[in-house]
Amino acid sequence: MPTPPAYALVATDLDGTLLRPDNTVSARSRAALALAAAAGARHLIVTGRPVPGIRALLADLAYTGLVVCGQGTQLYEAEGGNGRLLRSVALDREAADTALGKIEAEAGAVFAAVDQDGVDGVTLIEAGYRMPNPTLPAQRVTSREALWERPVIKVLVRHPELGDDELATVARGAVGDLATVTMAGPGTVELAPRGVDKGTGLAAAAELLGIGAGRTVAFGDMPNDLPMFAGSGHRVAMGNAHPELRAAADEVTLSNAEDGVAVVLERLFGTGGAPVGTGIAPDPSLV
Repeated sequence: MPTPPAYALVATDLDGTLLRPDNTVSARSRAALALAAAAGARHLIVTGRPVPGIRALLADLAYTGLVVCGQGTQLYEAEGGNGRLLRSVALDREAADTALGKIEAEAGAVFAAVDQDGVDGVTLIEAGYRMPNPTLPAQRVTSREALWERPVIKVLVRHPELGDDELATVARGAVGDLATVTMAGPGTVELAPRGVDKGTGLAAAAELLGIGAGRTVAFGDMPNDLPMFAGSGHRVAMGNAHPELRAAADEVTLSNAEDGVAVVLERLFGTGGAPVGTGIAPDPSLV
């Protein structure tokens, strides 16, 4: 009987992690994921993107199975070109509007966007908001009130002057228990339902798969990946990762532009070779 792999679940963020800067998954990363699958490990995408923002990528990867979307607010099951939403947690729209007002009372006017709930939800952006990733579709609205016309899973906030870390800090202090505040990437400070994050999404998916936290290896690049790291057995930060995530990692690999995910998977599931890192040595027991 084949020996099961040390890690049964490979949890990867997308932007800044598995995806290269041009929003593609390289041939090397595809081969490394196939190597892990051949060893018996499951791949689980854990992303801040809502379901509509990943369908094309899932089809390109021929990905089937569970996906954690929307910062943990959505648990989606991909089935070829189709799929179904297994679970979704909406953000209370009145609380979200109040939270924005509290942030503005502290920091001045901000620009907001929302990701609507559901498999066909739309990203709506108010005047002045600039999408961090221009390849993702969005619709502009004429007033903030229009953001709340349908249920939403999260709010994206930008400030004309404050940097991401400073805005996230101000938002956490202002919002309190109205929402979970996270920084998900350059120009991406987000408000999600209170107590919902990538960690809760990963835990829900792992439970359905029957895989314990200790058998999960997780890859990420931004502070929104910290809860996912907390629920994983081995935590790998990308070479381009935010300092907070690097500090919480067991290992730092190469950047997403250099196929850092593949480098680690080849070592864990391949025939061996020298571990590759950029600052934090990997656990010797994994080599």
